[in-house]
Amino acid sequence: MLFKYDIIVVGAGHAGCEAAAAAARLGSKTLLVTMDMNKIAQMSCNPAIGGIAKGQIVREIDALGGQMGIATDLTAIQFRMLNQSKGAAMWSPRSQSDRKRYIEHWVQCLSNIPNLNIWQDEAVELVVKNKQICGIKTRLGIEMEARAVILTNGTFLNGLLHFGGQQIKGGRISENASVGLTEQLRSLGFATDRMKTGTPARIDKRSIDFSKLTEQQGDNTWHHFSYLTDIKRVLPQQNCWITYTNTATHDCLRSHLDESPMYNGQIQSIGPRYCPSIETKIVTFAEKEAHQLFLEPEGVDSNEYYVNGFSSSLPWNVQWEALKTVEGLENVVLYRPGYAIEYDFFDPTQLHHTLETKLIKNLFFAGQINGTTGYEEAAGQGLIAGINAHRAINGLGEFILKRDESYIGVLIDDLVNKGVDEPYRMFTSRAEYRILLRQDNADERLTKKGYDIGLATAERYRLLQKKHEWEKLLTGFFENALIAPDYINPLLEKAGTTPLKNYTHAKDLLLRPQITLDMLEEALPALRELTDLFKDMREEVKEEVEIEIKYEGYIKREKQAAEKLQRLENIYLKEDTDYSAIQSLSTEARQKLQRIKPRTIGDASRIPGVSPNDISVLLVLLGR
Repeated sequence: MLFKYDIIVVGAGHAGCEAAAAAARLGSKTLLVTMDMNKIAQMSCNPAIGGIAKGQIVREIDALGGQMGIATDLTAIQFRMLNQSKGAAMWSPRSQSDRKRYIEHWVQCLSNIPNLNIWQDEAVELVVKNKQICGIKTRLGIEMEARAVILTNGTFLNGLLHFGGQQIKGGRISENASVGLTEQLRSLGFATDRMKTGTPARIDKRSIDFSKLTEQQGDNTWHHFSYLTDIKRVLPQQNCWITYTNTATHDCLRSHLDESPMYNGQIQSIGPRYCPSIETKIVTFAEKEAHQLFLEPEGVDSNEYYVNGFSSSLPWNVQWEALKTVEGLENVVLYRPGYAIEYDFFDPTQLHHTLETKLIKNLFFAGQINGTTGYEEAAGQGLIAGINAHRAINGLGEFILKRDESYIGVLIDDLVNKGVDEPYRMFTSRAEYRILLRQDNADERLTKKGYDIGLATAERYRLLQKKHEWEKLLTGFFENALIAPDYINPLLEKAGTTPLKNYTHAKDLLLRPQITLDMLEEALPALRELTDLFKDMREEVKEEVEIEIKYEGYIKREKQAAEKLQRLENIYLKEDTDYSAIQSLSTEARQKLQRIKPRTIGDASRIPGVSPNDISVLLVLLGR
């Protein structure tokens, strides 16, 4: 057969690209099937990567050997480290990208990976024999054989676009929906439902009066996403702009709510709570007279701007009239209106932690098909699915990240154990070990794991080892160097902190909230000589050492808590356990345990409705 592969990935969004790249780099002969090769890694919504908790996911993808961080750095037109006024666990990198160049980078990357081919077509049917995946059939009538298949269909499964009262079948604007796969999977026993998301209008830069807007510049710092030291921002940096809706905007929108698919019954599915449409905002927060809008450039050479905060499914003319009431947009010209989209997803409790389905062997789901929202959440899932598909067909062990190891681990564990009742978006608050899961230390947590499975390169691992050496030297300096009062007191007094009376270790000075490593470096020539040795890693090493010292007590406590709970993760449950027959469990626990079939006691403890008493019952039955 002409089309015979180890792994076929269906869909070339962020999940599909990471899945295909990982599987091929690990050595599997891989095919990426996409409906449009010009839309590979398309940023369907805003042209930005990262953000609160999402930025940590991107750094984790990069640390493991994935591509999203590299693609973002090389196509960045504005970079910001969010939440720097808060503790280090909350710091989150975010970047505006040049949409066109982001796609071009991914196409070039995928086209040059050995073992990876791309085919433009639509998968319309899965080939399944004896509850095991064997391949796919395409719209062109081609049957393609595969040992594993990864579905990353995004919003395309029976996608329906809403422009006010007008409905158009599609996965994105001007792109056809995918029909057939949902119906087949439902016939195979999969539970499916509908979700909704949306996107704002795109407007012409030339019609914006920037003199009325507030400029938002990016950070001019050393920070970036990739841990590879030769990956830097190369494009001219662009500004974003801030404006606000007003009472006139709200009156315009409110007078047309009966035409909103969200409020007239046309849309029945649930949308993302944390990224609401402008219609939802004016209803939910009726007392607010203004809502902030961010105007974000789509690229260096583009006049297209994204109106962040103005997602809408109202008729195009209503969106246009409402936007014209916003300061700076009085003469706004639309490129295209915003719209809502409904699409099929599958209950993620039907998956193992590897993202393999429980019903069909070697069939994997990743991305919005699992009920998530966001490029970063999709890419993280795609990477794990690609790794595990390769390992499954080669008889290798599962690759699973735990909750205390990564945000990706939190994401997948939440999906598999808890399911979703709205589009799942990652937040730092979802991670109970967020002091351990910082953006600065993702390579410390994950690069060795990526290297051990063959995905992270030898160069990545060499850089990690070098970083370890410098961190050890720098930490040693702070632990051993004694500082004289007369020498350092002028700095301490200037910083508004208590002067020294006796010699003290440099570490004790750095523990003071008013004192930073940069201050001490400026005051202490010996420290300056040491950090000058780091060169490319200088700032990265300094940042991590400073965080580790300042938060040492919190980090130790969180590690101890993680270790204490880890014992539950190592108590495995039998897959064939009939929970419905265990009468000492609560009714809800019996039903949910029987449906989800958790791997471990730890997994069972995180299923909503399974109480501590139910866990005690399971432990007794296991002889614990």
